[in-house]
Amino acid sequence: MTLILGLDPSLSCTGWGLIRVDGARLSHIANGQIAPPRDRGLPERLAALHAGVGRVIALHRPERAACEEVFVNRNPQSTLKLAQARGAVLAACGAAGLPVSEHAARLVKKAVVGTGAAEKPQIAAMLRVLLPGADISGPDAADALAVAIADAHLRPPR
Repeated sequence: MTLILGLDPSLSCTGWGLIRVDGARLSHIANGQIAPPRDRGLPERLAALHAGVGRVIALHRPERAACEEVFVNRNPQSTLKLAQARGAVLAACGAAGLPVSEHAARLVKKAVVGTGAAEKPQIAAMLRVLLPGADISGPDAADALAVAIADAHLRPPR
């Protein structure tokens, strides 16, 4: 059995989702969202993301993590903020000695739904099929669970 932590970093709300992989069988362990206070400065918000992901790792003790690769927005400021949030999240994984895989968003969608052009409702529907009974905290947590599932398919546990 392998525990995989999926991460969907964002400065406004970072989603996380933890699954257990046992052969071809997937099961939901936990999920949530970390929303740093919007009224704080960038350093405090990044610190909140780092600490929040660190708490999730300490509580659940996953064996590996997976995160979406950075995509470039039309707005360079948005891309920079996303990269900074990813840095805080990845640093939390690194501080815990957790190996992290990165996957392109289209590859995540293809691994979960079967097409790289899948929309959020299609991903949500597949999550209900793949992780029956999971109470998903919100859209960012759903995206994080999709990243974890994709990682299970793309990098099967040994």
